[in-house]
Amino acid sequence: MAAKRKKKAAPNGITFGMVSVVLMSMSIILILTMIKIYLSNQIYYESKKVNKIQREVEALNAENIILKQNVEALKFKNRVADTIFEISETDNE
Repeated sequence: MAAKRKKKAAPNGITFGMVSVVLMSMSIILILTMIKIYLSNQIYYESKKVNKIQREVEALNAENIILKQNVEALKFKNRVADTIFEISETDNE
């Protein structure tokens, strides 16, 4: 009979070890999910900033081209006006 008493019965149902493994697994999954969500949000907001800066750069480049064209037009106009002014001065003398 002593041999039969030492024999342990197989556990039935849910044990504390099973519950702790499930809780640890769920907590690890939750932590990894929260990290992923945080990083995704940070990447999203940084990409919004980068896109805004890129739009501003494109706008400034376009404005720079327009200003260069205006400067060239004014230079041309100034050169033409100077030559006409010099011609009219020589005609008056």
